[in-house]
Amino acid sequence: MELSPKMQNELMEAQQLQQQLQEIATQKYQLETQKKELEVTLEELNQVDDSTPVYKNVGNLSFRVKDVNALKKELEEKKETIEVRIKALERQESRIKERYSAIQERLSRKL
Repeated sequence: MELSPKMQNELMEAQQLQQQLQEIATQKYQLETQKKELEVTLEELNQVDDSTPVYKNVGNLSFRVKDVNALKKELEEKKETIEVRIKALERQESRIKERYSAIQERLSRKL
């Protein structure tokens, strides 16, 4: 059975959407991992007292942090940024899934 050019295009689009969904899943996983690491770090920072030295890695170097509260604020902001990015990826994922489902439905009706 030979597929019409329109059906071939829809099949190609479906494959591209599948690839995009895979890429989004990978990005979400990486961001979720970063978010979890930040949460654990913040929990640990909340448990140290003022006399405990705290260090921050910058590249291959570690620097002693003088203002732990500023570090906590920086990490909280980074976590919020990651959460926003995750939500954006989830919205994008939802739209792609809808398009993919619509294409699948059209193709199954034609076949």
